Amino acid sequence: MTTLATVDPPLRRLFARLDFAPRPLQKSLSDLLAVWEELRGASVAPEMRRAEAAAPANAFVFERDEAGRDFLLRRVSLGLEHLTGLSEAGVALSASPDLRHAARLRRLFETVVATGEPVLAEFSAEGPGDEEFVVDLLATPLAESGGRIAGVLGGCELRRSLGGEARPARPAKRADEPVIFALGRMAELAEKVAHRLGTVVSAHEERRFEDGEHKIRPLAGVRNRDVHVFADLASSGEESVNDKLCKLLFFIGALKQSAAARVTVVAPYLCYGRKERQTKPRDPVTTRYLAQMFEAVGCDCFVTVAAHDLAAFQNAFRRVTEHLDLHALFARALAPHLEGKAVAVVSPDPGGEKRAELFREALERVLGEPVAKALVDKKRSMGQVTGEAFAGEVAGRTAIIVDDMISTGGTMTRAARACRGHGANEVIALAAHGLFNGGAQDFLHDPSIDAIWIADSLPLPPLARDAAAKGRLRIVETEELLAGVVHALHAGGSVNELLEHAVRPYPGMAG
Repeated sequence: MTTLATVDPPLRRLFARLDFAPRPLQKSLSDLLAVWEELRGASVAPEMRRAEAAAPANAFVFERDEAGRDFLLRRVSLGLEHLTGLSEAGVALSASPDLRHAARLRRLFETVVATGEPVLAEFSAEGPGDEEFVVDLLATPLAESGGRIAGVLGGCELRRSLGGEARPARPAKRADEPVIFALGRMAELAEKVAHRLGTVVSAHEERRFEDGEHKIRPLAGVRNRDVHVFADLASSGEESVNDKLCKLLFFIGALKQSAAARVTVVAPYLCYGRKERQTKPRDPVTTRYLAQMFEAVGCDCFVTVAAHDLAAFQNAFRRVTEHLDLHALFARALAPHLEGKAVAVVSPDPGGEKRAELFREALERVLGEPVAKALVDKKRSMGQVTGEAFAGEVAGRTAIIVDDMISTGGTMTRAARACRGHGANEVIALAAHGLFNGGAQDFLHDPSIDAIWIADSLPLPPLARDAAAKGRLRIVETEELLAGVVHALHAGGSVNELLEHAVRPYPGMAG
């Protein structure tokens, strides 16, 4: 609820927007508010020291200095440093070289301390070179051990102003720009893509009802616009794949009902891709059913990365599809590590042989050296995996095992041990999608595997973060490729050339 009419005029003049019941649109601020609410529990405000220890990296903490009617910085954040120039704990807010911003923040913090309520504020500011940007600032109250409100936990997001009055819910400013939305855990990746395209991620609303049903709608106008929806279609702790799929389908329907000219779904990981044909009597063919649902709600184009079965994906849809393989992207990322080494590309099962061969060819082009190949036999029936045959030469080589996804990691572990048994010097597990479901903990630390390479098609689940922090798990970024694909689909261009060259500059690309 915007409450500018209920606050003092001097404070009101400092901000374009003040919300005393905030629900931030920016993910980082939304996550920060969720942390504050969890820490608060049944009290008015969480205890300051506890909040300071538990707050995410993007949060700052100030403590009220009663004597000097000032606020002392206890914890610094990057956004606050950009805004105020304050970079060290212990300094006063009034010591900021930007006195106007300091005065603005002091008035806001005083209001938060006086009311004991979180506030979301928005204002415009100038950066280096007179560039205008918009500041979204969340401030929440903190208490002393006795319960008295005595400080502020907050965070801020700075975004470039595209002119006119800025609003988090506004669409891309120009009618010739694509409109981008992000559902679920795709917010971070979509924001990076939007930044490279010189635009923003548009806002949407999601509501969950008491009986588990939900509503979702765009908050930006889409009439006659080219809309791209980034979607996460993998189960995560808070939502099942079915929840996310249903929400995405309803959102596409709402976009088409709101007169969107074209709706493109960008789902780097495509769910229900494992069952693309009947292997048992009366088996479902879920890839085809999935395509029919997207067609029914009006999806015009579907983009995915490293589909489980490319032929099944392309044949299932009667709409435009774009399949993005990451062969060249991975090959270029791996090249420095493989310099001077003998290399073999390994398929962990017969079904992935074509995928492994395409990656092997891309790696040969990048390295300028011959790359050997190998194949591990595998048969799965009724949940049981069998097959012991191994074909190819990996002895004395770096063996790169290539698959489309890593779920529990059982297939990769089995192939890695086979490579070790046949004399491989080093084993690298490589896949586009890191699902890392239950049971993957053993795979992530299996000694037969030296390193794991994945793309950022999905956010890392908690159990994989330790491996990433130790450098055992390495992530290849796709934002530049996806930005190029969105630009090519919107303005015209060759997606195939983007894939072949991994990255290619295009008009409007930001560094």
